[in-house]
Amino acid sequence: MKFVRRQFLQLAAGALTVGAAQAQDKTQTQDKTYVMKITLPTLNDDTYQFARNYAAAVERDSGGRIKPEVYPASQLGAIPRQIEGVQFGAIQCAILPPEFFVGVDERFEVMAAPGLVDSVAHAQRLTMDPAVLKLMLGLGADKGLHGVGLMTATPSSVVSKAPIRHLADFKGKKLRVLASQFQTAALERLGATPVAMTLGDVLPAIQQGAIDGALGSIANFTSMHYVDVARYVTEINQPVIFAVVEISKKWYDSLPQDLQQIVDRNGAAESVAINPTAIDLYEAERKNWTDSGGEMISLPHDEQSEIMATFASIGDDVSKTKPLLRAAYETVTEAAKRTRQAPNQ
Repeated sequence: MKFVRRQFLQLAAGALTVGAAQAQDKTQTQDKTYVMKITLPTLNDDTYQFARNYAAAVERDSGGRIKPEVYPASQLGAIPRQIEGVQFGAIQCAILPPEFFVGVDERFEVMAAPGLVDSVAHAQRLTMDPAVLKLMLGLGADKGLHGVGLMTATPSSVVSKAPIRHLADFKGKKLRVLASQFQTAALERLGATPVAMTLGDVLPAIQQGAIDGALGSIANFTSMHYVDVARYVTEINQPVIFAVVEISKKWYDSLPQDLQQIVDRNGAAESVAINPTAIDLYEAERKNWTDSGGEMISLPHDEQSEIMATFASIGDDVSKTKPLLRAAYETVTEAAKRTRQAPNQ
């Protein structure tokens, strides 16, 4: 009897020890803080404002257990290094146009198809479509990425040293593009020579005469003082530039479940909440450009219609020999049709 009692006491003591250890581990997990470095190539634009809002929301909702740090203007390296950093866990979050991830998965560039949307409002509705979110946020899951948000940044414009007032003025121009066949094909159809390069290389290239201008965002042109070397901006409005919010899967998997939910939930919520701000910032940057001595140029109405017709078949042409890209293109074009008209209109 004494033996049985002694065994029981030993088992009870062991259970208490295990329970205490588990409770201690749980407490340590709850007390642990996680640094979240957020990287992006731009400054003082809508993606930068999103990064700040997202960081504040995550820190607030985690009770300070996640400590976000925002690094704009490629402070953590050129865009390829930022992507690698997220994949391997050295950087916890990157906010970039999705086509920069084309080396991870070719389907990332599908949002860069010109003619996909016909207005900023349409683009914003597209980024909230469940089928588009499922596609875009799931890409790269097997290569170290975990998508949490998709947002509309801005329509594309072309900054140039010499004015581009008509479609004919594109001929012979060397213009920077993002890393997307859709953008390359678009400029080639206008008679220009596309040159892919990361944002940090563009201004020096224009200064040195290596390129004549660049396709990009008016916010970047103003914040980086392009007006000092190229004062003309032609608003072609195609394609619309989007941004995807990618979390390091390695880091994400290390988080407790409640913190994972906070990272996911705020990524989705802030991607929608930024929409009105993005429109306001776009209009403010257009004014900033002219106030700084730059000129905003719109193509004649008939030529803008012509450019849309010229771009119309690019998505089909680029994707037709690539089954995965083709399927992705069909997903987003079907969603674009569904979201072209706002509800109740």
